[in-house]
Amino acid sequence: MSNTNTIPAGKQRTRDFLLDLLTVSSGAIDAISFLALGKVFSAFMTGNIAFLGLRLAGASAPETIAILSSMVAFALGVFISVKIVGPSKDGAIWTQRVTISLAVSLIPHAFFQIVWFASGGQPSFDTSCVLLALWAFPMGMQSAAIRSLHVDGVFTTAATATIIFLVGDLASWSSTVAERRRLAHVLLSLFIGATAGGSLLVHTPIYAPLLPFILTIGAVLTAATAMRETPVTELAKVADT
Repeated sequence: MSNTNTIPAGKQRTRDFLLDLLTVSSGAIDAISFLALGKVFSAFMTGNIAFLGLRLAGASAPETIAILSSMVAFALGVFISVKIVGPSKDGAIWTQRVTISLAVSLIPHAFFQIVWFASGGQPSFDTSCVLLALWAFPMGMQSAAIRSLHVDGVFTTAATATIIFLVGDLASWSSTVAERRRLAHVLLSLFIGATAGGSLLVHTPIYAPLLPFILTIGAVLTAATAMRETPVTELAKVADT
């Protein structure tokens, strides 16, 4: 269980809002990826690994090159993000390097929009592989950046750990109300993102990818203005009050 007593309430709420915002974005990305880019995920690597196994077994599954395009780009995104974020800072709620990593992830996001609009929202198979890589890369960056914050059960790009933490707490009742609310909000955000992304793709497909792009821009701008690093000494003072 994370120690929330050392986190200023205002910054904790802002951080949790950012986690929700990024989770909505990744939910929309995976929904759009799966429906429009050959049934392959850009963030949910567990699904892609399962697809790869099915493919190697000779069962019906997405094309291997599409799966690998996503997985390799995701891994590269994780690698780059870890290099940017660097070692975790004890007691840090949110660091400037996390914001920088998310800002850098907007570059492939932007290229995705360009390629998507150039294809008229109906990419060929080869273009779909490029688009998968362009989205998986920032999803890897986002995953690694958020992981560096060590918020229990929250990854923003996957729900398995969140469900484990939330249901596990229901069994042991070991977390605080704020932690339970955070986990529930992340699951709800992923659902909202997938629903919104899928709905936009059905009704206005050409504009659907703009949703996660705009949400990520909003997260970066909010983090840059509202989540300046809180020194450990300040956290200690809060803990003593």
